[in-house]
Parts: sequence; structure tokens; C-alpha cells
Amino acid sequence: MNDKSPAKLPRGIYAFVGDTLHVKLSVLEQLDTLLAAGIKCIQMRLKATLDADALEQTAQVVERCERQGAMCIVNDRSDLALLKWAPGIHLGEEDMPVPIARGLLGSGILIGKTIRNIEQAQRAKEEGADYVGLGPVFGTQTKFLPMAALGIEALSQVVKHSPLPVVAIGGISASNIAEIAGTGVHAAAVISGIWQAVDPGQEALKLRQLFAKALYA
Repeated sequence: MNDKSPAKLPRGIYAFVGDTLHVKLSVLEQLDTLLAAGIKCIQMRLKATLDADALEQTAQVVERCERQGAMCIVNDRSDLALLKWAPGIHLGEEDMPVPIARGLLGSGILIGKTIRNIEQAQRAKEEGADYVGLGPVFGTQTKFLPMAALGIEALSQVVKHSPLPVVAIGGISASNIAEIAGTGVHAAAVISGIWQAVDPGQEALKLRQLFAKALYA
């Protein structure tokens, strides 16, 4: 069990690699693209990869992120985080409850939880989460969501009152990243805004720079 204090969630762009992004790049090639753009927070989603391959890829991604001073956050899979000592894990609304994940993984793993409102942010804190992901802020094409977009005002209010750092999720791109960063949000999760771009690496760099400029303006 990992009983040290968890690393802090990097501020800025929260990007993704995985086997469901519909890009002609391997997971490691996706990772190298993001690292070259200076992205420091990267979630790995492996939905269709066999367990043996997933374990190997997780070890490679975690090690490569550590070498570049970035953080790898595993999506859903507490087994991968535990076996390969990933520094973080993100849990969706239908995933393992935070207290159970905390009991399995120890105090040294950063745990994120998807939420929809401030009440859920407060509950996530009580359950032992380290950050929350709020969304969808805008409509998204990445996956079907049965709820309406929350909008920028709702994001602002949750950021203002949340006891945990907030990551904005859903429909974020270069066209609205300044507005997102202007709320004071800790990070902005971007999937299609990077991977559907003509040059994902340049788009990731652009997003990182725009977020930083708006955040500290």
C-alpha cells in the first residue's frame, strides 16, 4: 500500500491518451505528442486493451511521465494504478466508490472524482478525493451524456465554493479555453479539442499557452 502523501495535481491542461481516441497513433506516440507540447497532466484510458498489455502500457506511460515531470492519472482502473504505482486515478460516477479506492490504494495516490454540482464536490471531499472533475461544461462529441451542459456560470460557482481543486470537463477547445481559465479553475480537460486538430501537438501547446495567459492575466 502506498502511504506517502499524494502529489499535487498539475495546473493547466489535463489531456488524454488511450485506445478509444480514434487517432492513428499508439498510446506511447500519443503520450510523446503531449509531453513534447509541455502537458504535465495526462489521463490514460484503456477500455479495449487486454489486461496483460494494459499493465505493460501503464508501466511505460507512468515511467515516461515521471521522466518528463508529468503526472499519469489512470482512468477507472484501480488495479492498474495499484500494480504499476500510477500516481493518480480518476473515478467516474459509476466506478468504484472513493472510500473503497482509498482503502485499496492508500493515502499516496491522488484520487479524482467526477461530479455535477457543489454538493457532490463537498461529498467527494468527505469521502477522501483529492480533486473533482465537473462537467459537461459545454456540449461534447467525445461521448453521449444524458444531461444538459452546465455552462460557464455553473462552473464559476463550483470553482468558487468547492473544497477541492476543480477540473472543467466537456466541450473545451481553443475557442473557449480562455473563458474556462478565467473562472479560476485548476485545470481544463481536453480530448477532441486536441485529437481532432490537424496538428494535435501544436494544438496542445496552443491550449497550454492560452490557459496560462488567461489564468494569470
